[in-house]
Amino acid sequence: MDKIWLVIKREYLSRVQKKSFLLATILTPLIFPAIMGIFLWIALEESDGSALKIIEVVDENNMFFIESSEQYAFSFSNTKYEEGKKMVQNGERQGLLYIPKLDLTKPNGIIYYAEKSPSVNLISFLEASLKRRIEEQRLYESGIDPEVIAAYRTKVNIQTINLDSLGEEKISDASLNYGLGFFSGILIYVFIFVYGNQIMQGVIEEKSSRIIEILVSSIKPFQLMLGKIVGIGAVGLTQFLIWIFLISTVTFIVTGYFGMQMPQQQVMELTSTDLDQNFNQDSQFIEIIQAIQGIDFIRLALTFIFYFLGGYLLYGAFFAAIGAAVDAPSEAQQFMLPITIPLLIAYLGLFVFVLNDPNSNVSFWLSIIPFTSPIAMMGRASFGIPASDLLISMALLVFGFLFSTWVAGKIYRIGILIHGSKVNYKTIWKWIKNS
Repeated sequence: MDKIWLVIKREYLSRVQKKSFLLATILTPLIFPAIMGIFLWIALEESDGSALKIIEVVDENNMFFIESSEQYAFSFSNTKYEEGKKMVQNGERQGLLYIPKLDLTKPNGIIYYAEKSPSVNLISFLEASLKRRIEEQRLYESGIDPEVIAAYRTKVNIQTINLDSLGEEKISDASLNYGLGFFSGILIYVFIFVYGNQIMQGVIEEKSSRIIEILVSSIKPFQLMLGKIVGIGAVGLTQFLIWIFLISTVTFIVTGYFGMQMPQQQVMELTSTDLDQNFNQDSQFIEIIQAIQGIDFIRLALTFIFYFLGGYLLYGAFFAAIGAAVDAPSEAQQFMLPITIPLLIAYLGLFVFVLNDPNSNVSFWLSIIPFTSPIAMMGRASFGIPASDLLISMALLVFGFLFSTWVAGKIYRIGILIHGSKVNYKTIWKWIKNS
């Protein structure tokens, strides 16, 4: 155990003390808040200094009216179709909305002219405005007062509440759960690839420089492999914790500078009295706040740490085995397929199945199988899952890590001392059987 600890300490300190580690650890989390700040600054400057954009409307039906917004003003006059196009060409108008004589049952032929492609938001706004006006006109022609229809239209908002076996109720929000599952699942996916590749590169470098031959004279290959995996994993966990601290701090400063508040601040500042006073004004926002308060973040964080480390240890052993089996990074590509495929399945399954329906059979099996569970289970965990599913998944992940370490250890033990020979899948299978 002492020898494994020495390897862990060496791998950890040799990377943490590098200037490149310090620069990457400090600069990477600063990039995202900085980019957010730049875009916020540009957006604020644009909204303050931009002139109102005028759109000419040529309506041959004399029935459409579009209300102006903060960005766009709509000009209605007796301008002819060709005159309107020339106004756009001369830069007098931002765009021209041409509405020919329409059959309201099939309103085709509406055209928007502009020098540059319009934004999706503008086209959606125009389509919604025209659609609403056409519907009102058709109702009026049918003898139905549109105002009567509007008075009877009711907005329905379904609140979701999780009910456990003890009868305890917790308000939930699918969008919030989706975001948490998406972020945590993708983070584990990226972590496995980045630090798994670091293990493989480190083993290849030591093998090619023949340092490994000196090391195995005083320590067993399996101990060396395990120490390397744990040491590099500790580096990644340290970097991740520093990132969380720096990103939270810098984001707090950036949002404070622009006069905004982070969601955590809004939750903390809302008292029960505030909730009662504002419930009728913005019930949807209050439900989101209540959903945030109902999430067991401690359990979610502990689950994340387990799968964060478990997934890395599972795949880290295979990355180490690949590094031991080859002499150069270019040769490692042929053995990356068995590692890449289950990770891609988990990545795609997270979006296609897990986040859309965390209780489906496919989501269940993706979160149970060890090779996909680190990513898939985090997608389910944010929605709340039965304790039995979580325990089965964790137990199988631990078993999967032990199995992968056992298989990788057999490959590592032989491959680490072999140089200059071409290695294929058949050769690796012989190593596993005979060692």
